[in-house]
Amino acid sequence: MSLITFLVYWKDKRAAVKGAWRTPEKTLHLLSLLGGWPGALMAQRMLRHKSRKFKFQFIFWLVVIMNCIGSVFILNPDFYI
Repeated sequence: MSLITFLVYWKDKRAAVKGAWRTPEKTLHLLSLLGGWPGALMAQRMLRHKSRKFKFQFIFWLVVIMNCIGSVFILNPDFYI
């Protein structure tokens, strides 16, 4: 999922440079939520894409936190009630 997310960021960055149709931010966040956040983080750093928009970054880091908390619950059965 990270590879797919990275490629979508790359495509969106190319579109931004060319002034072409862009990938909606909701799509980028959804891909991150579905487990592609490491690829999104790499793309943001390597491509310098979506790294300065405060609102986007705020939502992105909420998604990362949700993924980490979800992983703890899934991987550690002691957290189940």
